[in-house]
Amino acid sequence: MKVAVYYSNDDVRIEERPVPLINDGEILVKMMSSGICGTDVMQWYRQKKAPRVLGHEMAGEIVETGKGVDKFKTGDRVFVSHHVPCYDCRYCADGNYTACESLHTGNYEPGGFSEYIRVPARNVKYGTFLLPDSTSYEEAAMIEPLACVVLGQKQIEIKKGQTLLIIGSGMSGLIYIQMAKLKGAMVIATDINEYRLNKALEFGADYVFNATEYSAEKLKEINKGRLAERVIVCAGARQAIDNAIASVDRRGKILFFAVSEGDINIPAVRFWRDEITVTFSYGAAPEDIKTSIDMIRNSIIDIKKMISHTIPLSSIQQGFKIVSEAKKSLKVVIIPD
Repeated sequence: MKVAVYYSNDDVRIEERPVPLINDGEILVKMMSSGICGTDVMQWYRQKKAPRVLGHEMAGEIVETGKGVDKFKTGDRVFVSHHVPCYDCRYCADGNYTACESLHTGNYEPGGFSEYIRVPARNVKYGTFLLPDSTSYEEAAMIEPLACVVLGQKQIEIKKGQTLLIIGSGMSGLIYIQMAKLKGAMVIATDINEYRLNKALEFGADYVFNATEYSAEKLKEINKGRLAERVIVCAGARQAIDNAIASVDRRGKILFFAVSEGDINIPAVRFWRDEITVTFSYGAAPEDIKTSIDMIRNSIIDIKKMISHTIPLSSIQQGFKIVSEAKKSLKVVIIPD
């Protein structure tokens, strides 16, 4: 079978490997769609573990089931989560599923950018979900990204009437825009890319700024002299950190949905005096994935318009180029040849 092996953003090679053999409790899935995540092109993060097969936003068709699998059958259309909690540790007992060690270390073999994927028994039990008939495979590649936003929004507690600043209007930023508008917030979005700024307006942002021209003073001009109650960072640039810190109001919250390679320096005295909260969001739990599936099925979030490119597995290098250049693209989905 064909697999796409990541060596660097500019070196993703199509190689041949045997189709994985499955064990009791496992399933074998034929990949029908697999999204390229923004983290897949974070070269400083990914290259340390290269070479490896990436891809964690995968949906497909079950082609084989192992002994003991009774929830699924051959021919089922499924979305498969790569990371699942154990539901047995102290983190899971407290409902902190994304802190579970199993969630951070588990995966499927060899990765979503492969013609066939072996799904371990734990992922079959906790991380495999039947797709609604109305959900296409391409839409299913958006389930995991949407689930991550579902979790992030719960952490930052967006409410009606608040002002939300979203720094970075890529795919995740656009989902946050739509989610925030459902809550009744006023949304201001920034980016350095005019194409994405136009998309931010299209998906519901009230105001947009080019990040190179943005300042907290401009925020105050359109927000009745106030800073933002909520700030979500969806860009890895260092300037994004500075803009977030400068833009958050007293008792406000900053969510770092994206991070840069270096550390974040926080003005401790100001944040202490103004009681500002800084939080981070990583991944999603199975419950968030269930919510995401329901939202897509019920067309609560406009997913189809966010898929800008579908590219065959054999041309995946082109997909990585499109995502890493971040020009006129939103979501790039890999499909079979």
